[in-house]
Amino acid sequence: MTDKTLTLEDIQNYDFTTIIWIVAPLMFFFVALEYYLSQKRNLKLYSVKDLLASTSIGLVNVLLNSVMKVGVFVVFLFFYNLSPFNLSITWWSFILCFFALDFCRYWSHRIAHEQRFWWSTHVVHHSSEHYNFSVSFRLSWTQNLKIIFFLPVIMMGFHPLVFLIVHQLEVLYQFWLHTELIKKLPKPIEFIFTTPSHHRVHHSTNPKYIDKNYGSTLIIWDRIFGTFQKEEEKPVYGITKPVNSYNPFYLVFHEWIAVGKDLWKAKSIKGAWHILFGSPVEKHREDMQAQRVKQLKS
Repeated sequence: MTDKTLTLEDIQNYDFTTIIWIVAPLMFFFVALEYYLSQKRNLKLYSVKDLLASTSIGLVNVLLNSVMKVGVFVVFLFFYNLSPFNLSITWWSFILCFFALDFCRYWSHRIAHEQRFWWSTHVVHHSSEHYNFSVSFRLSWTQNLKIIFFLPVIMMGFHPLVFLIVHQLEVLYQFWLHTELIKKLPKPIEFIFTTPSHHRVHHSTNPKYIDKNYGSTLIIWDRIFGTFQKEEEKPVYGITKPVNSYNPFYLVFHEWIAVGKDLWKAKSIKGAWHILFGSPVEKHREDMQAQRVKQLKS
């Protein structure tokens, strides 16, 4: 067996952040086009303050990823070199990696909605009450914590180059999903792939839409695991507990702050565990119930 061990020097020239900078002008073009059409047709898809908040969050996120890329590479290399498997860089390895990664992205996304700690790394993406291309820029500055969910793909023996290319393509795929201008697509596409219609459902606070359609590129995982919901009634966007702020720092960290405050008041390890890994939806319901009880007593 040949030695498959890779070092940081072997992949340090793979600067995948440059891909974002290359496609960024195209993204901003479509944001501008969507904004123009929204204004022309009086669709009210945009708020200037909301757009500026989304753009600020996105730009900081890109800069942070540029700074943290070496650390991410080191983590990937460590686990890749631990793996007993070694898949060559071939056309079929890209396909296998795509399915494996998309499967893991489904579960990481689902867990990010079902457990409060991970919701803290994701809530900023859902905080806008608008739905447009710029919302795709709202990626948390702490999202790299979710690297843990992708390590199983690395441990399968996929070359880090294959993984990073596939992962970047999956991230870029998310951009076009964030729009109301693209209606439902032909049924074969809607059945297999995640589409804007599916993702509008995911970003909605309508009771029947909450915690549905986690699929990254493929919607088949939602169909298999029972989290699929087709778009029916008009979506209402945002989160069940609105943030009511355009401050990028507060938008990114407000849930972390809330979690910290609740942990400070925790009376046991079990209570702290529930705060960290309990359901955000259940926590919101508990808060609403406590508020109603307080109002009745006053």
